[in-house]
Amino acid sequence: MTTTAPPPHQSPDEAPRERGGLMARVSLGKAFAPVPSEFLLIASTALLLTGFGLVMVLSATSALDGGQSPFEHVMKQGVFALLGVPLMFVLSRAPLKFWKRIAWPALIGALLFQLLVFTPLGVEANGNRNWIDLGFVQAQPAEFLKLALALWLGYVLFRKQTLLGVWHHVFIPVVPVAALVIATVMGGRDLGTAMVLVLVLLGALFFSGVKLRIFVLPAIAALGAVAVLAVTSADRMRRIMSFLDQDCLSQYLGDCYQPLHGIWGLAAGGVFGVGLGNSAEKYDWLPAAANDYIFAIVGEELGLIGCIVVLLLFALFAVGAFQVIRRTDDPFVRIVSGAITIWIVGQALINIGVVLRVFPVLGVPLPFMSQGGTSLLSVLIACGVLLSFARGLPERRPADAPVASARRRR
Repeated sequence: MTTTAPPPHQSPDEAPRERGGLMARVSLGKAFAPVPSEFLLIASTALLLTGFGLVMVLSATSALDGGQSPFEHVMKQGVFALLGVPLMFVLSRAPLKFWKRIAWPALIGALLFQLLVFTPLGVEANGNRNWIDLGFVQAQPAEFLKLALALWLGYVLFRKQTLLGVWHHVFIPVVPVAALVIATVMGGRDLGTAMVLVLVLLGALFFSGVKLRIFVLPAIAALGAVAVLAVTSADRMRRIMSFLDQDCLSQYLGDCYQPLHGIWGLAAGGVFGVGLGNSAEKYDWLPAAANDYIFAIVGEELGLIGCIVVLLLFALFAVGAFQVIRRTDDPFVRIVSGAITIWIVGQALINIGVVLRVFPVLGVPLPFMSQGGTSLLSVLIACGVLLSFARGLPERRPADAPVASARRRR
């Protein structure tokens, strides 16, 4: 056996120390390596929207009665932000195999958590039973179902990549399991969250690359299910009919009360708004001013400019997420990133559409910004998944690299 002697100026015991120091430097170099631009875009927009949301929650809840401190609600929301933001960056360090391994456990755990709404812990509000009271806080388990379903769909469709041209391999087990997940939410009569879960399903199928004819079938089935659920509920039909009523003022004290005050709040803001904290609608005129209708408070206090800023932040978030989808070589990353992006951006558009009376009232919060700790925490965790995927993107090659290599070969 031959051995390689160290250089003349180096003792044998110094060589391992030098190799160890080199390995440490390489490890530190990986830890502090520059992150991709997609990472910065997603992280910065998530932080800006979260901070913007905290300011607007403080403004929208500062006029509430009951002898409460004006900072009580924003402090509760801030606790979830302080928990969610560090968790987002911690999860951004998770390797890709971690997300694949927890896909099944995450879905099972989220389903069991959702079933707690049908136990004595369940709380009913505004006709929906989708909250649980844990004593120290109320939580909405369905918010975590969105992320769990996205991860599970990504894993299953990734494993079936070579079989996605056959319809029954796409439908089983995807459609039955997704239907079960949605059924647990509809058991609490929450049509808005069920619609978002349908968006997650359709987004995952679209980005998995299934054939169009196979994708269209579940899309039609989803639309049919939503129509049936709407028709079979007197409360939902009443809200839909009030939405279609051109003379909504005739139902001012009924189902048109909230939509009208939302529109009036937006109209009162004009271009520049009435000023931060100066909303009139938040003084018990607009129901759910800090929740589903927080965009109306943004429009009233910050005007058209504030609304455009919110829309631009969501657009930049979508650009960063779609760049992850475009650049990745892994089908799992593409499917999960697509489902999460459709969830967050689609839910934001639905919420804003409700405020603008493009859609009937659905009870869907505005991601990052609406009051609700469970919603904020689930969205920040989802951003952590996207950031984890962004870290693993292949390095960009210079545009002139192929030309230069070709010249060298000549």
